[in-house]
Amino acid sequence: MRLKTLAAVAVLVPAATIGGIAWALRTEGSPEETARDFLAAWSRQDYPAMRALAAGPPDDFERWYRRFRSDLKLSGARFEVTGTAGTGNGPEADPKDDPKDGPKDGPAADATGGSAADTGDGTAVRFRARLEGPVDWTYDGSLTLVEHERTWRVSWTPAAVHPGLREGRRIKAVTVEADQAPVLAADGARIDAASAPGSVQQLVEELKKTYRDRLTGTSSARIELVRGNTTLATLATAEAKPGEELRTTIDLRVHRAAADALRDVDKPASLVALRPSTGEILAAANKPGGFNRALLGHYPPGSTFKVVTASALVADGMTAGERVSCPAEQNIGGFPFHNAGFKDYGTPSLREAFAHSCNTTFGRLSVDRLGGRRLGEVAGAFGFEAPVEPGVPAVRAKFPAPKDDTDLAAASIGQGRVLTSPLNMATVAAAIADGSWRPPRLVDASLLPPGRPRKLEPGVVRALRTLMPAVVVEGTASTVSFPSGTAGKTGTAEYGSGEEPPSHAWFIGYRGDLAFAVVVEDGGSGSETAAPIAARFLTGLADLTGG
Repeated sequence: MRLKTLAAVAVLVPAATIGGIAWALRTEGSPEETARDFLAAWSRQDYPAMRALAAGPPDDFERWYRRFRSDLKLSGARFEVTGTAGTGNGPEADPKDDPKDGPKDGPAADATGGSAADTGDGTAVRFRARLEGPVDWTYDGSLTLVEHERTWRVSWTPAAVHPGLREGRRIKAVTVEADQAPVLAADGARIDAASAPGSVQQLVEELKKTYRDRLTGTSSARIELVRGNTTLATLATAEAKPGEELRTTIDLRVHRAAADALRDVDKPASLVALRPSTGEILAAANKPGGFNRALLGHYPPGSTFKVVTASALVADGMTAGERVSCPAEQNIGGFPFHNAGFKDYGTPSLREAFAHSCNTTFGRLSVDRLGGRRLGEVAGAFGFEAPVEPGVPAVRAKFPAPKDDTDLAAASIGQGRVLTSPLNMATVAAAIADGSWRPPRLVDASLLPPGRPRKLEPGVVRALRTLMPAVVVEGTASTVSFPSGTAGKTGTAEYGSGEEPPSHAWFIGYRGDLAFAVVVEDGGSGSETAAPIAARFLTGLADLTGG
């Protein structure tokens, strides 16, 4: 007897006599309902529930489904009933399948055709599979439903998974990795080659991590029906999407000059250079490699922070020519502050006090004229406490709110709890050179979070463009031979403890549309250690560029 309809009413079976009354036993539910439950269980990978809805499933029932999912590297799958196909006796035999010897497939053999049932009478219910993986793939299949112990059950064969499956066959996803796009310097030269300078390679590795998806693109993939090592058919493909090249702001000439300037330094050091008019990072050299102290190093800035303090004082009404007090030592909030070498400069102008890096002057003025909140506001205008997102990991500069007068005086000269990186301090020098503080960047601005320049007050810019050249001409860096037009600020940042604690050496500055920062860990005096490195850098760059 063949089934003729999918009506939800159950099929009548021979009557059973109970207590002298004849009852007609009916099959519960419908083929479509059972198929829907089976497919829902498949969608949620509930293989025991699927097995319970199958008629006499084989021992390896679950293995078929688990292998199907793993072979296709699926990240998601949905299966749903799409209709019914009436009744049938199962698929037409594959002409290449010998009943005695099992399937003998050729490359074009029965990849997707035929019915989903291959045993006995039954009702076929069509379904659609929507798969997500290396290839997003949709295919149509069918389940054969039969009556089994007064319920509808799936008459299971491997074809219930996919119409092309038989014993000995599998369906696999094959992927071919896309070629990685190059990382380029500003002029288009590749910097992801082994021949690139060491510090550049360090940046490249960090850029590859950050922009991996952009550089790698999408791998090509195909879904194949296979028997052993033989491909019977390609069922679906996904074309590769090539990666996009990543052009950086690195100027290899500037970077080489920076690396050359650090060559003979025997302590950990870093030199960062950027273009003030754009914020583009031109070089980030580190010696030794292994740690990108240019962007990730956190140091007290020492007297280089006086650029920020002087900006706050000028913004609040002081002039470069105003006379100030610069004693050798001064007690502020119960703590003695002193100048380098305990030098007493009497009553110099603010310009002279800045050039000679008078700690007592700036410590006293920060308390008497600024206050912690005001100094913090101006520090914020120079990027302190703001995220630094140039395209690779970088630390933010820290300016914690001063707790008392002593803490404020220490902060005003870049000591206490103030911390910054060479990149941060290069942006401070760049702000004076350009007249606006700009977020530093290593890649195109379109790849970064939005960032706007912060315009400095014209009076601040005019004053600092007088103060910073004085450091080189007559101040703490006057013994160093800089190219003409250089402006800067030395810094000797104490850390640790003791009567004479060790110190990091700093020099920040600008020349034309180039700003830079140098730090030497445990380098001692900024004027003796960091300033000569900056001079070598600028001189070497001038030789390379002819300017």
